[in-house]
Amino acid sequence: MNKSILILKREYLTRVKKKSFIIMTLLVPLFMAALTILPTYLAMMDDKEERIIAVYDPTGLILNQLESNEFTRFHYIPVQEFQKLSKDFKSGNCYAVLHIPENILTTSRAEMISDKQVTFDVKNLVTNRIEKIIEGEKRKQVIDEIGVPDLEKKLAATKTNITVETIKLGEEGKAVKSSTEIAMAIGYAAGFLIYMFVFIYGTMVMRGVMEEKSNRIVEVIISSVKPFQLLFGKIVGIGLVGLTQIAIWLILGTAIKTGVTAFLGNGSAETAVHAQNIMAGQQMGQAVASTPAGQNQVAEILQMIGNLNLPLILFGLFFYFICGFILYASLMGAIGSAVDSDEDAQQMMLPVMMPLIFSIIILFAVAKNPEGPLAFWASIIPLTSPVIMMVRIPFGVPAWEIILSMVTLLATIMGTIWMAGKIYRTGILMYGKKVTLKEIVKWLFYKT
Repeated sequence: MNKSILILKREYLTRVKKKSFIIMTLLVPLFMAALTILPTYLAMMDDKEERIIAVYDPTGLILNQLESNEFTRFHYIPVQEFQKLSKDFKSGNCYAVLHIPENILTTSRAEMISDKQVTFDVKNLVTNRIEKIIEGEKRKQVIDEIGVPDLEKKLAATKTNITVETIKLGEEGKAVKSSTEIAMAIGYAAGFLIYMFVFIYGTMVMRGVMEEKSNRIVEVIISSVKPFQLLFGKIVGIGLVGLTQIAIWLILGTAIKTGVTAFLGNGSAETAVHAQNIMAGQQMGQAVASTPAGQNQVAEILQMIGNLNLPLILFGLFFYFICGFILYASLMGAIGSAVDSDEDAQQMMLPVMMPLIFSIIILFAVAKNPEGPLAFWASIIPLTSPVIMMVRIPFGVPAWEIILSMVTLLATIMGTIWMAGKIYRTGILMYGKKVTLKEIVKWLFYKT
């Protein structure tokens, strides 16, 4: 056991002291924070750019009905100016020219003329506003044909926006506000995080075994250490490297969040919320929500996150990361001991990694229906449970299902470690021969 600890210590310290590990560990949280904050900042900067859209409307249908906002102004022009801009666009001081053709009621088509590609946000804004005006005009024509008084007001009164709030009842009957979208997002992120780390660090174990085998260092090591002790120390040491990185990321993420919250609390919160609303509102072609409403929404989101079973989520993330890593790292270590080249390793990796890849493929389907048979069985089967169960936990999973999943996973890990040890013991000293799957199966039954 002491020898395994020495190997564990060597594997851990060797990787943690690498400059690449230190740099990536420190830069990734900053990079993720930049991905979150930078779009908001750019939206704020982009929002300050004023655009003038010249409108030529020979039909008179939308004349003076397009409402300008703070950064997009509509300027109606006569036919002479339209003809001039059509020939020499740069002669005008406008971003684009909107042409409303006379047959718009039948074709439902309009034109935007510009010397550059019109942005998605501007096109959506103009399209949605014209749609509302044309729909109103068509309703008037229908009302005139039918002749029913006040029909338009009655039809407008039927338009209803429904908001469905989800309330979750605890075991003691306590009602707390929840959010399906937030649970889905947290579950999806946790599942993907486990997949990423299991894949990265599992591959790291395989590469380490292959490197020691190709350098013939392993021949010296196993003269004083049992093969199983060597594999065990390597797996646990690299696993601790992954845990260290996750822990540092959580600490840095918390610090960044605290710093950003403090900064926003000093007067920039309104601007940030306003920019986020702009991004959402422009994409949908709708009016931007007011700042107080946006702040209330952020507070609501934070409250609903707090209403989730965060201790269980964090415990599940820790447990399924450790167990998922040990399960796949054992298999990857066995593969590394059985092959001599990267080409052979890639071929043998695919069958082993297929369940993990499959769990990512079905991740969104499980998040949409966490109580379905696909979600249930995928969270119980050990090869997919580390990812899939983490998607289900934020939605609330019966205790017996979590216990069954954990027990099954632990039992499978024990069998996998035994099997990997058998393969590792034989394959680590075999050189120059391309090993087949049939031969690997035979190694499992060799007597020590």
